[in-house]
Formats: sequence, structure tokens, C-alpha cells
Amino acid sequence: MKKTTLCAIVALLIFSSFSNKKQSAKNDHSSNLLVNDTLMFQKGYSEVNGIKMYYEIYGQGQPLVLLHGGGSTIQTTFGRVIPMLARHRKIIALELQAHGRTSDRNKDLSFEQDADDVATLLKNLNISKADFFGFSNGGTTTVQIAIRHPEIADKIILGSALCKRSGTPPEFWDFMNHARLENMPEKLKEAYMQVAPDPKGLQVMHDRDVKRMVNFKDIPDEQLKSIKAPALIVIGDKDVITPEHAVEMYRLIANSELAIIPGGHGDYIGEITTLKPNYKEEEFVIPMIEHFLDK
Repeated sequence: MKKTTLCAIVALLIFSSFSNKKQSAKNDHSSNLLVNDTLMFQKGYSEVNGIKMYYEIYGQGQPLVLLHGGGSTIQTTFGRVIPMLARHRKIIALELQAHGRTSDRNKDLSFEQDADDVATLLKNLNISKADFFGFSNGGTTTVQIAIRHPEIADKIILGSALCKRSGTPPEFWDFMNHARLENMPEKLKEAYMQVAPDPKGLQVMHDRDVKRMVNFKDIPDEQLKSIKAPALIVIGDKDVITPEHAVEMYRLIANSELAIIPGGHGDYIGEITTLKPNYKEEEFVIPMIEHFLDK
């Protein structure tokens, strides 16, 4: 793998990337907004384990929670597919600690804490159970939700999720030890600056994401085997996550399905740094995802 190509893929992996009338008093809702002239949504903040977590809610139906990639926002990871997913489901899209509009806490990032934060947000929103779709770091957080909070996880979609250090080429970890803010994709930097309350938080988010990956520990086989939620594992055939790792996850998670899609890290959902100028919605994997969720 050429060094320049690897750096771009690595940066993307790290930085990829309501109807309930009685909401908790902890939540602060704004008025409805218009998206793409047709799609209405509600937005708000919720007090979650010491941070103010930002979220958006679209559509009606069975809840589907969207968890973005590292260094990303709701829109940079899922902006192209939310309109499709919201046609038949209630979409709860959120931003995790230090990302986008969500505040930081004086504590390093961890996938376990992210999972606990998501569980608390859903409790605040009076949602007892949901499906989950996590991409990249959000996929690893989804794995932790299924392990730590199985009672709230119905079905899970693991998009380019990493569970073992062996799941990426060795060069990935070499690059991580020297990651710098200037390596972060410009589109992700711009997206953060457009929505974050404090522009200085960009460096904080970067450093917390990098430190989490440098210190990444394997999720034990026993924990992966304990997952009871039906799982759909999705990667690109040119993903930074290796096909061998996806197959390993497929074999460890008992009730799982595996899809390897032509393309790179996030191509299959139109993630902003991989989005082609002439992209077509039918190239995304949404029909396959909807079929999995509806079974």
C-alpha cells in the first residue's frame, strides 16, 4: 500500500467519519427545521453523564440510532443517507463526546463511555429499545452498546467497525503514533468549524481521537461471542478494515450477516470525504440495510 494512500485512509478511519411529546426536562429542543426542502427534523441537547449531547430526530417508526465516525459530525457521515433511512423509520442521529456540537468532558475518549452516553441519551428521550447503525469508530461504539447494554439493542449494523488491532494493516498503527491535525481531511475540519461552539475544540477532538486509537485494546472474543443482537457487518473491499477482520467478526458474533461492498472506507454510505461528484443514491447499501432491519 502506498504511503500517501494509507495516510488518507487512516485519517478517514480516525476522523471519518419524535414524536414523543413528553421529553425529559433535561432536553432542550429547538423548532423544526427544513432539510432539502422536504425533510423535517427536530434538534436538541440533552444532559448526558456530564456533557451536553447534541442530537437530531427525523421521521416516524421504529427507532434507528446513527453513530458517526471519528472526527465527524452527523452530516459528514450520514448526510446523504438520512433522507432515505427516514422514509420508514424514526432516525436518532447524535454527536458523541467532543465531536461537532456536543461538549467535551475532562476525560479521555473511550468506546465504552460513548456506549454508556448513547444509552443515557436514549433513556432521556424515553426510548427503551432501538436498532443501531454505527460507522467506523461509531461501529466500534455500537459493538460496545451490544455488549454493555444488550437490553436496548434490537438489531445492529456495524459499518467498517474495528474490534481487534489485527483488523488493520500494521502501517495503520505506525501512522497513528505520528498523527497530526494537518493530516485530518479538510472537509472534516470545515464541517467541525461550521457547527462547533468553540473552534479551539478541533485540536481537542483530534488529540482525543488519536489517543484513543493509539491505546486501542482488542475486544475479547468472549465479549463478541456474548452479543445476542442480530448483526449486519459491512465493509468496503478497499476498506482500511481488512476482509479477514470482517470475517473474524462474522464468525464470532453468532447471529450475524456479512456484506463486503466494492469501494473504500465509507463509499457505501456516501461519507463526505469519499463522496464522488456524480454519486447515485442507488449505489448506496440502504436497500440492503432496510431489508436486514425489516426481517
